[in-house]
Amino acid sequence: MRYFLTAFLVMLQLAFFPQTINEQWVKEHYVKKEYTIPMRDGVKLFTAVYMPRNTDDTKEKHPFLMIRTPYSCAPYGEDKYQPRLWTFHWREYLKEGYIIVIQDVRGRWMSEGTFMDVRPFNPNKKKKTDIDEASDTYDAVDWLVKNIPGNNGNVGVFGTSYPGFYSTMAALSGHPAIKAVSPQAPVTEWFMGDDFHHNGAFMLGDAFNFYSSFGQPRPKPTTIGPKEFDYYTTDQYKFYLETGALKNFTKLLGDSIAFWNDLMKHPDYDSWWKARDARTGVKNIKPAMLTVGGLFDAEDCYGAWRLYEAIEKQSPATNNKIVMGPWFHGGWSKGDGSYLGNVRFGSKTSEYFQNNIEIPFFNYYLKGKGSLEKLAEATIFFTGENTWRRLTAWPPKEAVATPVYFNEKARMTFSKPGSNNHFTSYTSDPARPVPYTEDVLDHRTREYMTDDQRFAERRTDVITFKTEVLENDLTLAGTITADLKVAISTTDADFVVKVIDVFPDGFSYDTLKDGKGNGQDYLMDGYEMLVRGEIMRGRYRNSFEKPEAFEPGKVTTVKFDLPDIAHTFKKGHRLMIQVQSSWFPLADRNPQQFVDIYHCDDSDFIKSDIKLYHDAVNASNIVLPVLK
Repeated sequence: MRYFLTAFLVMLQLAFFPQTINEQWVKEHYVKKEYTIPMRDGVKLFTAVYMPRNTDDTKEKHPFLMIRTPYSCAPYGEDKYQPRLWTFHWREYLKEGYIIVIQDVRGRWMSEGTFMDVRPFNPNKKKKTDIDEASDTYDAVDWLVKNIPGNNGNVGVFGTSYPGFYSTMAALSGHPAIKAVSPQAPVTEWFMGDDFHHNGAFMLGDAFNFYSSFGQPRPKPTTIGPKEFDYYTTDQYKFYLETGALKNFTKLLGDSIAFWNDLMKHPDYDSWWKARDARTGVKNIKPAMLTVGGLFDAEDCYGAWRLYEAIEKQSPATNNKIVMGPWFHGGWSKGDGSYLGNVRFGSKTSEYFQNNIEIPFFNYYLKGKGSLEKLAEATIFFTGENTWRRLTAWPPKEAVATPVYFNEKARMTFSKPGSNNHFTSYTSDPARPVPYTEDVLDHRTREYMTDDQRFAERRTDVITFKTEVLENDLTLAGTITADLKVAISTTDADFVVKVIDVFPDGFSYDTLKDGKGNGQDYLMDGYEMLVRGEIMRGRYRNSFEKPEAFEPGKVTTVKFDLPDIAHTFKKGHRLMIQVQSSWFPLADRNPQQFVDIYHCDDSDFIKSDIKLYHDAVNASNIVLPVLK
């Protein structure tokens, strides 16, 4: 009788009081093992494996969930456990009995070999020494399924940012055990749009901050991380402006950081860059793919959209899906995703993704469990209206390319201007570049992607155009194209285009409806929300491979794409466009002369007078993907 009463109480507890997954629970239910797994060329990769303590029980077989990372599988030691197992949504995978694998990639931390940034994919391997990240994944997976007891032979791979790149390479490995892959904010193309360049403009702040520590050489396997760079001031804008030309940053780093030196050697889109495009060769992909990204990802906003697009084109038979939410870099796996900075999204979007998309995705393909009813071809969160849309294609076929034109008196209209020889001008001064935020900060924020742009509108080197108050909702879904007609007084310049949602006068959030946000009061009355911004280095306007100087005073077309957008400008709001020629220190300053930017002197930086034309002959416009 006592046994049945105890069993009943346990069942009652499980039904009404779900298991709390904490460090103690993980250590009671999971054992950690560390292995050095041999690759085909003899190099051994350090790998931490967390497996259920019942892996010897033949009644249940367990799938693998793997992440390969250059950021360490620490903590090291079989008695020390990774906190993400109980602090992230990974705990749900532990409830499901997954075997969690975290591996240091070749040449990083405790793994042997030589590290190479975004190692090029080699589809034609012939010898054991022909290795890449795809072959390393293949060899690691092959070892795991043959040597880890109690596994069911199914492997899933996921990862955010750089581990997102390694996830893409896993999909290209061809190992039959890999059934499902989710590249999340994947590093995809470092010249066009991710991390270190946008349309050829060098993203100085992120590049220097990252490589001053990450890029330090590691002579042998180690558990000790690199030294952080010692900035002499906590004012980021001041540090980058006073350091000056790019070659001065190179002097600060010395000669030991290989990839920084490569960046300086390859200013244009040459074969070296093309080999490092993760979209190269994404053909005949067998695993199911779930590409994930953030609409407001300050690092890899480009990669998720473009990787999904490349797989659709090159591997049409692949089960290929995309999810984009209102997230910062990695925001889908931490926080609740209900706000970013001052802007609120009305629901816990991260929890929705984890519980309704990612976990069911891996459960379905690795355990044969559940269904994928909520996984559409494209599951996209539209900000502004703050709703998820489940679409049959991305971009939606119903989206119509619609130009909106710059006009006199700072107006934006959907009709082409009829006047002649009209322009708006400003002077771009490299000694006083336009900051990306009004705040004084010691680091690049993730919140700037939705920041209030009123501070920029007040500058004389930023020109602003806006529509009348919208009488109906305006929904944009897809790629925005800037088509500028400009004349400059020098031989080079950058162009930044920002798409902004101007909130109505008197606007304020309803805490019950829109959530609590960041808990700080901010004047949302007339808020100018950055929805999308992008920079273009003018010398690449005709070719990223062969830069061209401007002819001073000559009207010239500068046309470029901004990363995709999914946003509704609500009735009563306005659409605003800002144009400027610096965005500092996100991007390095252009000397505004056709010189070698990576090796020029401080004295090479000069002012440029910029004219943006908006008339019947030279009708500057922004092409919007309007969803009808």
